[in-house]
Amino acid sequence: MKHGSQRNDEKSITSVNSEKIITVFGSSRPREGDAEYEEARELGRYLAQRGLAVCSGGYGGVMEGVSRGAKEAGGTTYGITAEFFHRQANNWVDNEIRMKTWDERLFELIRLADGFVVCKGGTGTLAELAMVWEMLNKSVIPGKPIAVIGDFWQPILDRVREVEQGPRRSSDIRIWGEANGNLVNTVSSVQAGVDYIAERLGV
Repeated sequence: MKHGSQRNDEKSITSVNSEKIITVFGSSRPREGDAEYEEARELGRYLAQRGLAVCSGGYGGVMEGVSRGAKEAGGTTYGITAEFFHRQANNWVDNEIRMKTWDERLFELIRLADGFVVCKGGTGTLAELAMVWEMLNKSVIPGKPIAVIGDFWQPILDRVREVEQGPRRSSDIRIWGEANGNLVNTVSSVQAGVDYIAERLGV
């Protein structure tokens, strides 16, 4: 059984009572005992201890680890799932928000969040990181902090910045947000990531 879970089919939840929600992205592959699972569990615990609610894609791996860590520390957890995957949320999710499609799920993960933490992952995590970064770059979601844990994504961040922060012609009229400084903050540890997010949100 889920730990106090309630399911919210195809419904959106809006933060109330000044609750701050942090969406965490990461691989679905790690299992309990794996380094990446335990890192996510630690991340969830730190977030909850700072009074931040945790949101994830709701399934296994990093998503389960971060939800579990948050619940073990007395925090609140959200899981955004989709009929597309034909699975239910993990046992550590309090509030399951079930969308119909993969893309609806992605946009709800972004919409609901006040900030983001990105862990190591595959193509799904890459798509999530890219979408958040693009929306920040184009000021679709201005002011939402994003922290990337470790150096796994650094080569991709560096190559994209060669374009976004590179030389521009004098005829260029619009310069997007990334050109004015890094929108994605890389941190060395989960505690540093939580400290960064909490500071940016005034928690």
